[in-house]
Formats: sequence, C-alpha cells, structure tokens
Amino acid sequence: MKAFLASVFAGLGATALLTFSSFTAAQWYEATGHAQVNSNDIGAAKSAAIKDAITQAMVFSGARVTSVQTLVDGVLTQDQLKISSHGEIQKIELISEQRHNEQLAVTLRLDIFAQTEQCPQSNFKKFIAVTQSQLNNREQARLGQIFDINKAVSKNIYTALLKSKMSAVPVAYYNNAINVDKYFTQQHDYSNSQLEDIATRSNAQYVLLSQITNLSASDKLNNDYAFWQDESYQRSYQIELTLFDGTTYEQLWQNSYQSQAIWPFAKTDIIDVHSQRFWQSPFGQSISDINQTLSYDLQAAMACLPTQGKIMHREDDKLVINLGKAHGLTKGQLLSIAHHDYLTDAMGNRMPHKVITLNSIRVEQLYQQSAIAVSVNNAPLPGVQINDIVEVVSQDP
Repeated sequence: MKAFLASVFAGLGATALLTFSSFTAAQWYEATGHAQVNSNDIGAAKSAAIKDAITQAMVFSGARVTSVQTLVDGVLTQDQLKISSHGEIQKIELISEQRHNEQLAVTLRLDIFAQTEQCPQSNFKKFIAVTQSQLNNREQARLGQIFDINKAVSKNIYTALLKSKMSAVPVAYYNNAINVDKYFTQQHDYSNSQLEDIATRSNAQYVLLSQITNLSASDKLNNDYAFWQDESYQRSYQIELTLFDGTTYEQLWQNSYQSQAIWPFAKTDIIDVHSQRFWQSPFGQSISDINQTLSYDLQAAMACLPTQGKIMHREDDKLVINLGKAHGLTKGQLLSIAHHDYLTDAMGNRMPHKVITLNSIRVEQLYQQSAIAVSVNNAPLPGVQINDIVEVVSQDP
C-alpha cells in the first residue's frame, strides 16, 4: 500500500520533501477522496480517490491547485493536476476504504509541515452563488433528449464545490434560467443589476455563471454489420465559466473545459440526466471529472480574494452586515468600510472602483449569516450608508 500511495502521489506533480525544517510546524490532516468505479476497475478508482484525498489535504494546508489539460486533435489525452504547495507531506496513512455500489471512498491521514507563507484571507469563507448553466445549442441535446443537461450540470458543479470544503462555499441558485450571453462577449456589457439581484437573493458575495457550448456527437463507433453490438457514439462536452464579484460587479476569473467520452446509449433512448444511469456512464463521469477539476481551480482562484459584504441596515451607531459565523467572523473582528463607485475611461467605459474610507467597525453580536457591528472606539461614521462595502481586516500570520 505504501508503494501504491507513493506512485499516486508522484503522479500529482508535487514534490514531497521528507525532511524537517525548523521554519515549519507539523500538523495532521484527514481527508476523504471519492471516485467512480468504472468497469469494475478497483485499482483505477482507488488511485483517483487517493489523488482526490491528497489534493484536498494539500489545499487545506495552504496549497495552490491548478489543472493542466492537453488536447490532441480535440481529444483529451492528459489531465494533470499540479500542486504548488506551501507544505511538505511527511507521512500518509490509510484510515479506511469503503465501496457503496459504484462509488469508492478512501480516507487518508496526512502529516504535513505547513509553512507560514499563506494569504490570511484563506482563513475566511467566501459564499458563491452557483447559477443555472445556459445550454447554447439545444439541437445538440436531441441525442438522448438531454435538454435538462444544463440544470443537472449546475447541480453537479454545486456538489463538487460543496465536497471540496475550502475557501469558496457554494450557494444553490440553479433553479431559474439566466441569459448569460452578455457575460461571455468581448464587449463586457454586463448587467450590474442582475448580478446584484443574484448576490442579494442568495446572500452570496460572488456569482458563478456558465454556458455549455458543445454537446455534439461523432459518428457511431461500432460496425453497422455487427448488429449484436450496442450502439455507441463519441460525444463532446465543453463548458465556459466566469466568476463575478457580486458587490463591485467586476469579472474575477474565467475558464473553459472540454472533453470527449463514449455515449453508450442507443440512439432512440431517452436519458434522464438526473439518474445514476447517466452519471455512471463514461460521458457522465467525464463531466464529473471536469467539475471536480474546475472546483479545485475555482477554490484556488478564490483563496486569496477578500471576504466582503454589505451594510444591510443602520440604526444609530449599530450596523447590520451580511457576514457572520459561516464566513469565519468572530466576535471582535475588525472590518473596513468602502463606498462603491465607478471610474470612466477615455472610451467611455465604466470600471468598478472602491473608495476606501477611514471608518472601521468591530463585530459586537454574531449570527450565522449576519452580524451587528459598531464603530471602533465609538468614533463617528460620517457618510456611511446602506449597501456600502464592508471587508474583513485580516492580520498577516
């Protein structure tokens, strides 16, 4: 098992230095990785689950994770996970291994020397609204009648983010359809009011938008003369995502992912995209793999973003803000206040702009999703208004 763990870890592209440094402090991390068992291949599933568990533990310890995808002739040939770590793995122990139907769960315990080179913002949570993905070419969904694939994919993205349990905490906002065309054009003609509405209704600070751009199928793979064979097709999948700040309406991150996998169903079959039959198929599993990768990419992109919210109500010297325990706030936490404004460039384009004030507030009463804050040292708060931005003041370690 040790050799197996070593081979899996080596495949991650991370460097494990098994030496003690006086500038580090050892800490145990426990993480559970999950993987799908395809074609009863337990070895491949165990390798994927261990990789998932190690990645989670490394990210918890302060690592940055990025994925590198290599495409040759439109076919995904390599999906390599690279970890730039602020920690060094000293020891890995297998705690448990459980299989339920076609799902394998592996729990590891890792001894990591976590270094102090981390951004302090990673200690706080950022809530992100996961909206319903837009299906751009509905005619491509005719094979299998998978016209609800955008809803199922959005839910799967939400689940992948929820399982990662890192800086970004997903909020389900995928029940209503959203027109996202304008967010993926070069004109950047965003709807600030729509972003604000999504952020307000979901009580999230960030908004994730996406569109599925390709579901095309290739020619049938099996021979027409081999009538005893089941029909199968090679099917493409491509999705584009973009992340916005729900407070300043600024675009913060954008990426696209694509893959190709076997569509094993008959041409006349009507497939339920919410069923295990779909998600356990090679095509469904390829989407799940992409969503796991994008969840790590998004978590890494959001780790050092500020935890910020808004002033929702003011009564005398007390301010009600939409941040609370769930975001990592504690009683006595300091926050700064900024006004939301715009700058206009020579071409007439409006760019978001925060006007930082000298006002500081301190959390006095704490709730799960909100808090009551007062001015530090009872100083006056001139010009502070509802919807002004509050941002967590984090101390460097």
